[in-house]
Amino acid sequence: AGRKYFLLRSGSVPTSYKLQHPSADVREFACASISKLLQQKQTIPAFVQRDVVRCLGPMLLDQSLAVRETATGALRNLSACGGFEVCDDMVTKDVMTPLVALLKECRAGLEESNGSLKEGKDTNKNYIEDIAYEAVNLLWNVCECNSTAVSIFNKEDCLHILLQYLKRFQTNVDLAIAVGVTWNIKNTLPSASQAGTINAILKIFSECLAIDAGETVIQMKEAETERLKSSAELEPEANIAEVDNTVLKEDEEMEDVPKEAPKGQNDCNTQEVKQVSALLLAQQTALEIIVNMCCNEDPSDDEWEELSSSDESDTFMDNSYDEGGTLLSPLCLSAEVHTALMNHLVPKKILEKTAFPSSAAVDICTHSPAWKPLIKKLNMVQYRALTCLHSILLVSDVDCLGGASVLQSLSHHLSQLIFSQPEFSTQVEFLEAVTSALRALLQMLASNNISQNMTPEQLMTLCEAGIHSSNISVRVNVVSILGIAGSVLAKVEDTAETLKMIGKFLLDVATKDPSLVVVGEALDALFDVFADGKEAERAAEQIRLLHILREFQPVFKSRIRKEGKGQYSTDQLCVLDNVKLNLRRFIAYQEALERKK
Repeated sequence: AGRKYFLLRSGSVPTSYKLQHPSADVREFACASISKLLQQKQTIPAFVQRDVVRCLGPMLLDQSLAVRETATGALRNLSACGGFEVCDDMVTKDVMTPLVALLKECRAGLEESNGSLKEGKDTNKNYIEDIAYEAVNLLWNVCECNSTAVSIFNKEDCLHILLQYLKRFQTNVDLAIAVGVTWNIKNTLPSASQAGTINAILKIFSECLAIDAGETVIQMKEAETERLKSSAELEPEANIAEVDNTVLKEDEEMEDVPKEAPKGQNDCNTQEVKQVSALLLAQQTALEIIVNMCCNEDPSDDEWEELSSSDESDTFMDNSYDEGGTLLSPLCLSAEVHTALMNHLVPKKILEKTAFPSSAAVDICTHSPAWKPLIKKLNMVQYRALTCLHSILLVSDVDCLGGASVLQSLSHHLSQLIFSQPEFSTQVEFLEAVTSALRALLQMLASNNISQNMTPEQLMTLCEAGIHSSNISVRVNVVSILGIAGSVLAKVEDTAETLKMIGKFLLDVATKDPSLVVVGEALDALFDVFADGKEAERAAEQIRLLHILREFQPVFKSRIRKEGKGQYSTDQLCVLDNVKLNLRRFIAYQEALERKK
């Protein structure tokens, strides 16, 4: 990362890059030049025509480690920027043969040298680890695009190579990304080995999530202070302040381009920051993959047909929406994954990660410019843990999570998270994640007749803050939360006043929200709250529920007709049509109640 890469002049693609030159520096320069140019999509067809894959393929096994890294990085850029057709061509041109050989050599190198093999010109650089990182990303790209690559992956037993990487570097971001590869190809694994694979992956996740990131920040900052102190004693002229003036680049934003250190910046100046950053990104990635483990990515046609034809209003309660309000598929969890999650105590460790970052760690990061970007990463781990908790709640039952008392404690924990932060309504990502988790928890509590300890006033405070969010998912969540709470309260005596408050809120959302997704959720919540019971009937009459819904019904139909096709997906329109049908039936039901009086 500390080497300087030189760009060739723009223009026509040169005919020779001296890839066979006896000097390793010249070969490295040639690979680096190609790597830079391959980031420009307009140059890719010319390189493909000149058979760049077969030119660079042998360089993956070059005698020079620096050449291996730059050549692998160049092919990674080609796979990332070229798209599906280019990845297919790369597999056809046999990129997998040198790539698999490289992965095996990296595994052997890591085992023999503990990943510390270096070349003389850069003794601070970990070449084997960096080569493995580029190779795994190249493997990931081609396996996502090409089934032949996946077949070769299985035939060459690459899975065990990746698992060895994971066991060696449990907190290393490179190997966390490698587990992304493993889960993406899980369906191609023999059924007999899937359980063992899942257990191996979750064991790594469990160990990774068990590390206290806040304590790690404190320890690494102390280590940095000691290192700089020792360095200052050896080199009095050294400018120690240089570290804190360094702005750390965000790794996620640079994921698909070669990374370079700022000019004049030595890697060791931020090595502690990089270690903490690697841990945080590994924990974030582990949490994201656990969410994927809980997710059925491709619902069958039968599932969607059942969803669209169902008459039950609770159909909509078990769906989730992404940040843009797009309907996601129902979640499920296989027995193997569920057992492995529980065996490794993953839910407990996920719950620990839902807490706010250590104030001491945040304080350290706040007062040091080089460490400040870590605050965002600390927060992101919390957000992903809350999302992970949401997924686990959706696919688990009460007993496997520890029983009613555990769920009530969880309800208290989530309410503390929300109300301990006065500015929670401005933190959109936190609000989205915590309301998703709370929604799933309240649904589980209500379905199992378990009481929750949030007061109606607290729920209204949360919902009034959330409904003004620009994030559609937040608005959907708070409306659903009120619907769940209201349906429970409707069965309790002397709750008419609270139900009136909830009903007015939901009617206001249904008739005024700009998103039909939120409107549909608000109507669905009204159906649940006022479905049955004397308290609900009294409240409905006092807020003129029937009258308002009668007037709104043609408006809702018109909005679906006018806005539907241009702004919403087929799946969303399917749900909205079902809401429209239920609205008609609910009005008829309320009219029948009125006639009986």
